[in-house]
This record gives sequence, structure tokens and C-alpha cells, in this order.
Amino acid sequence: MKAIGLSRYLPVENSESLQDFELAKPEAVDHDLLVKVKAISVNPVDTKVRAPKEQFEGPPRILGWDGAGEVVAVGQQVEHFSVGDQVYYAGDITRSGSNCEFQLVDERIVGTKPASLSFAEAAALPLTSITAWEALFERLQISAQGDDAGKLILIIGGAGGVGSIAIQLAKKLSKLNVIATASRPESQQWCLDRGADNVVNHRQSLDDELTAIDKPLVDYILCLNSTDQHWSAMAKAIKPQGKICSIVDTSKVDLSLLKSKSASFIWEFMFTRSMYKTPDMIEQQRLLNKVSELIDNGVLVTTVNTLLQPINAENLRKAHKMIEQGNAIGKLVLSDWV
Repeated sequence: MKAIGLSRYLPVENSESLQDFELAKPEAVDHDLLVKVKAISVNPVDTKVRAPKEQFEGPPRILGWDGAGEVVAVGQQVEHFSVGDQVYYAGDITRSGSNCEFQLVDERIVGTKPASLSFAEAAALPLTSITAWEALFERLQISAQGDDAGKLILIIGGAGGVGSIAIQLAKKLSKLNVIATASRPESQQWCLDRGADNVVNHRQSLDDELTAIDKPLVDYILCLNSTDQHWSAMAKAIKPQGKICSIVDTSKVDLSLLKSKSASFIWEFMFTRSMYKTPDMIEQQRLLNKVSELIDNGVLVTTVNTLLQPINAENLRKAHKMIEQGNAIGKLVLSDWV
């Protein structure tokens, strides 16, 4: 099968950073689906894992944590899918990724592809939808049924992949008052188009930006960009007994800034369930199926903004470079092998 992988961890400008390979097609056993991959998307995690370091891989390592395709074989313990089913998923960071023609994925973290979307449109959604869903409804414990309607949430990094779906979930399902951050006119408009009530500039003082819209304190904060950079502003903006969730690593935040407010800080890492094989792994299948239903019912929209064709090493290097530049809006997708 065709695959794109790496043997060495190199700058993306180096043609050997991601290369085309021919590898043996894997076989499905146990809970695994064998998926013929039709489209993939690229996330910041891809570039972080590929980042230069002194390490050699043999056989080549296959990255990629978003895929959409068709089931072509199933393991003996598979219960929820059959050959021919169209699926989408974010995969497992501890296993070989989606940058290949055929991929093994545990059925418990796979959802049924939205029928109204193409494979490319669907591939944009899994990782970011799982991240946003878990962050909002499990970590921050916001009601997905609208019981917290009208409360304020600040989403830092609203125009990125996770922000693009988090805005929709927070507005359409939870009925929150959504403040997103974005720094450019085009990214600000993207956030407004996805349902944000206000957009503020995270390159300016967030204190001043929130005060200017008369919303200096918020009930929830979802940090999708530089926890360290925004920590002081987040600690100031969170209401007493409010909750902050971040997906971005930190090395130096002072949690004592939250003590007097009895405010909470919690992490979201969407690979936790698959990495540790938690008893509730199947919750990711259920939430992806729910997102699929919401897409098909017109409640949510796909977040794809850039499409590259075909899927090959040259285009994947282009995609990694675009992600590393840090100004991507929405999701970047590759489709179709040749």
C-alpha cells in the first residue's frame, strides 16, 4: 500500500522529512477495523511529533490523526461496523497513523461518517470535534442541552481547527454567549460566521479587549493557544468558581492565581482514552456519531478551509509547513491517492 512516513525527524523543508513509501497492507484483528483511507487532515500534533530530533525510525513511522474512509475488513471482536461502512476517526497516537492507504483503527474510537459530507469534508472533523466536545461537556461540565444558556465562554484561538467546532458546539448546543479570539480580519470573520457573539484580539491585552465589550469576567475559558502567554489574563478574567480548560502544554503557570476565586483548571487531551484503553473508550464513538447526526441535521458545519490533492509526500510537506506558520484558518485536508 502507499504510505507517507519518516525515518528521520527533520525540518519540513527537507524532502526526507516526509517521504512516499510502499508498505504491506495490515490485517484486522480483535476490535480493529481496516479502513481504506480516502481523505486525511493535518493538525498541530502532526507537526509537533514530526519536529526535528535525534531519533531514527525503522521501519518508517506513519503519522496522521484524522481520517475518513471505507471499512474493508473487520476484526473478530468488532460489533458496530461492517465491510462497506463509511467512517471517520482521529485514531490513536500510540499506533500507526492515517497517512496511508489502509489503516487499522479500534472501532471504539470510530464514528459513522456524516452522510451529507464528502470524505474530505468529514476528515476535517474528528480530532477537533472530540477535543472540543470533551473539553466543553466533560472537562468544563457545560450542559449540552442548554441548561447553562447565556453564560459566558471565552475561546482563545477561535479560528483554528478546535476553535472552529468549539464555537459551534458552545453556541448551537449549549446556547452560551461566545467570545472568541482572533487577530486578523479574515480569522475574526470566520469566528463570527461560526456563531461567535463577539471576537476580541488575542494579540492585544485581553483584559482591555474584554473590558471594551463590557464582559470583563467570564464563566468558562477554553484555551487553544499558548497557555503560558495568556495565563495571567485568564486568571484575571475567570469568574469566581469558574472553570478553565486548556489543550496547550505549559511549563510555568502559577495555579495560586486561581485560589482566591476557587476557580478550576483542567486539561483536555483527546488521546487519553485510546492511550490508556480506558473502560469508556466507546464514548468517542458515541460522540462522533452524535456530531455526524448534528452535521446531517444542519446544526453543525464542516470546518475544512483548504484542500490539497492528491495525498502524497509533497502535498503533506506543504500542509505541515502551512500549519507550522501558525496562521491557518479552519482545517487543512488532503484527499485522493493516485
